[in-house]
Formats: sequence, C-alpha cells, structure tokens
Amino acid sequence: MATRVFQALLLVFSTFSLHVLALTPLSDETLKNLPSAGADFDIKTGGILSPILVPRVPGTPGNLGVQKHFKDWFTTHLPKWTIEYQNSTSTTPATGDKQVPFTNIIITRDPPWSKPGDVGRLALVAHFDSKLSPAGFIGATDSAAPCAMIMHAARSVDEALTRKWAAMEADGSGGSGLEDEKGVQILLLDGEEAFVSWTDTDSLYGARSLAETWESTPHVALSTHKNALNSITLFLLLDLLGAAGPKIPSYFQTTHWAYRALSEVESRLRALGSLQSKTDHPFLPDNSEDKKFFQGGWGVQDDHIPFMARGVEVLHIIPTPFPTVWHRLEDDGEHLDLPTVEDWAKIVTAFVGEWMDLEGYFPPKTEGKSTIRENIAKDELDI
Repeated sequence: MATRVFQALLLVFSTFSLHVLALTPLSDETLKNLPSAGADFDIKTGGILSPILVPRVPGTPGNLGVQKHFKDWFTTHLPKWTIEYQNSTSTTPATGDKQVPFTNIIITRDPPWSKPGDVGRLALVAHFDSKLSPAGFIGATDSAAPCAMIMHAARSVDEALTRKWAAMEADGSGGSGLEDEKGVQILLLDGEEAFVSWTDTDSLYGARSLAETWESTPHVALSTHKNALNSITLFLLLDLLGAAGPKIPSYFQTTHWAYRALSEVESRLRALGSLQSKTDHPFLPDNSEDKKFFQGGWGVQDDHIPFMARGVEVLHIIPTPFPTVWHRLEDDGEHLDLPTVEDWAKIVTAFVGEWMDLEGYFPPKTEGKSTIRENIAKDELDI
C-alpha cells in the first residue's frame, strides 16, 4: 500500500514539475559568446539556408534535394546526431489516385549511455515542404528559415553537449539514475501544406503519419517513456519566422512558463546588444506571469495538432498576424529580414542551452562573417 501511495505521489509530482520546470540560465558571458550563423545564412551561397530556398513540394526533385541537404549537412557537421526517416504516402485533392510520398526526418542526440525509451527530449520542429501553388513558391519564412534556425542551434550546442556528457561520465553521474535523462530531437516534417485548400485531410500529411506511428510503436518494456510521443517533454514548433518585427503571442496556458523562459532569453540578449534586429517591440511580448487569456482549442492550425491531440505539450512560435508575404511568391530569400533570422537562431540556441543545462560547457566564441546576397530563383518540376 505504501509503495503504491509513493508511486502515485511521484506521478503527480512528475506531471506537476513539467509546469514549474526551472531552466538553468546561461550567464551573460555565455549569451554574448553564442555564435552567429554569418555566411551560412547567406541566401545565395550559405551552407545552411541557401539549399533550402527552393520550391520543395512533396514528391518532387526539389523536396528530395532538400532532404539530401539535411542528410549531408548533419552527417558532415554533426556526426554524433542520429538520422532516421519515417515514410508514408497519401492521395491528395490535387493528384487524384496518385500516391504522393512524404518523408519526415528525425535527428536526435541523446546522452551516450542512455537507452532511447529512457530519454525525455526537447523537440525542435519545423516543416520543410512548400506549397504546390502558386507555381515556383519558395516559402522562405514558411518554413525554410525556421529549418535553418534549428540547424544552426543544433550546431551551436553540439560541442557543449559533448563536454557536459563527458564530464558526467567522468564524475560518475552519467547514467546514475539520479537525474532525468535529457536529449534533443529535431523533427523536420514533410507535407504540412495543403495541396488545394486546408482541411483536416488536406494538410499535415507528415505530422499526422508520424504522430500516429509513434503512438502505436511502444518502447521496450520497463522504459521510462512508453513511446516516442511520451518522450517529448516539449514540442517547440517554429513557423512563419524570418520577416521583420514579428509578434508571437503565448498560445497555450500549459506551456506559458516555457514561453516566458524564451521571452526572457530574448530580453537578456537584447539588453546585452547581442541581437541584430531593430524593432520597437519584443518578438515575444506576452511575458506576464498572470496572463489570463489564451487561445482555445488547437490555436493556429499547424503541425502540432496531431501531437497535441495525443497529449504532447506544445510551444508554438508563429506570429500573429502572419507575415505580409504569407503564401505569396514574395515569400522568398530576398524578402527575408536577415537580422531577424539571425536573432531567432540565437534565441533558440540560448533556449536549448538553458533547457539542457549547458552553462559552463560552451566552447570559446568563433565568429562567422555575415553577408547578405541575392538568391537565385530555381524552378520546380510540376507534380
């Protein structure tokens, strides 16, 4: 009886602790030394962003080329991260009986001693597909730039993760069971966009497939988390980012604490002069502890919905109102505000650093040269 009471109390405490989780703040010095993407965000030649700034409709060569870019980049620059794929097919209103392929890319870094079912993960999420119409649509904010921000953040924390976990192995705390195991997972989702018009079945093709697959695929017996969905401690979804002067509200009460942590990171970086954008308001203005009104239901329709419907906690970073270039041909590299893109990448990097308790483990700063060039338009093959 006593054992069952203790287990019940532990479950209540674990559930409650998610909502009061205190992140480990990065020092001012660490924040000031966080790397910028620099030339990697050049819209024409940048090693991270430029290859994504093409039409990438699911099932087309452009989409496959971007998938290859992700694989090659992570294999080359972040070899300690594992890359997995989750594939599905579906008919669409635009393609009739033809099955269109969708590929979700899952990139993970866990503590080296851990078992997959025992790690709670911060999920960094963006979709990488683009709309079928208008023809030639690129979707720089939607969501090429968010993908690039996540890639930069992963590279920026990689060595700090290595150093932290090496120190834990050296002092015997790694795998001791005294702390929750924490990892980072990147979800690059395919098929977010509707092929004709947004409905429950013409949208979120990749997200719906992945959430359903993970829900029905259990971890091995005695794992801490019953499946990969339960392993997600926070689903941090980036979308429509890269235009100047965004305003992102806090959409969900259960993750308002995480929103406030992200907002505090932005505020500190601005105070330190570490952000480049010039704006008369913060990107994340809803920093009040006593915020009373949140969006009901799912908030803004996006890739989080199939996950949130299955109990995953979501922090949705999408501006209201949407950028003026939303779903227009002007949503291309030339219309990105590069200082804003750089700032989002640095804000996300700092948040990951605090979530993963990386203070004291970041390497010395290395500067990259920042350049802004014109992008070359590229054509897409029709479906």
